[in-house]
Amino acid sequence: TFIHLTFLHETGSNNPLGISSNCDKIPFHPCFSIKDILGFIAILAPLAALAIF
Repeated sequence: TFIHLTFLHETGSNNPLGISSNCDKIPFHPCFSIKDILGFIAILAPLAALAIF
């Protein structure tokens, strides 16, 4: 999730390497942040459950 947030959302385009190109810019949508937060919780919750219980 951290790599996804730093590279994909920083450039604003759909290349995970962060290559800057002005032709394929996609405007940032809040739905992406919500999906990132839900994905982070979905990964963190089972790990926290294993550590706590």
